[in-house]
Amino acid sequence: MLISPAYAQAAAPAGGAGFDIVSFLPLILIFVVFYFFLIRPQQKRMKEHKAMVQALRRGDRVVTAGGIIGTVTKVIDDAEVQVEIAENVKVRVMRATITDVISKTPSGKDGE
Repeated sequence: MLISPAYAQAAAPAGGAGFDIVSFLPLILIFVVFYFFLIRPQQKRMKEHKAMVQALRRGDRVVTAGGIIGTVTKVIDDAEVQVEIAENVKVRVMRATITDVISKTPSGKDGE
């Protein structure tokens, strides 16, 4: 015959039969590194921003996402605040667009 018997034999499994955890170890290690260096700090930052936005009060100086600096004059609801950006110029902005609080009012002068 033209076909040699060596080609007709089945190849033996390379790593043996079953599940090999060593092959998944680099993938698990990469996930752990991503969690501690990317996911966890981002979640912490989001939680801090949410707490900062929920703590807004009248009189706080804030910076919006567009870079506008103003003073909170009225807390409208859970989603909006009114910000005075110039003398007698007031705009309504979403709380989520406030990126930073420059100065907070003292605790006694809440006035919401």
